[in-house]
Amino acid sequence: MLFEHGPARLQVSSPPTKSVAIMRVLRAELGVDLKGAKAVVRRVLNGDYSGTLPEMERLARKLRESGITAVATRP
Repeated sequence: MLFEHGPARLQVSSPPTKSVAIMRVLRAELGVDLKGAKAVVRRVLNGDYSGTLPEMERLARKLRESGITAVATRP
């Protein structure tokens, strides 16, 4: 899917002060531990977290449900 359609990025517009809330969602959705969630949240806030469009849309939807402004975009 990535080869055919290219990667999508997860963009978060919420301030970094909401990183704990972002980590909570990422831990639940990705099944990662605290250390892994911290690494992923850094990549998300830097605009460097990508995957398939459906994956990024699902994460963005879950983040929005938690009050965090997030979208999945293609470069």
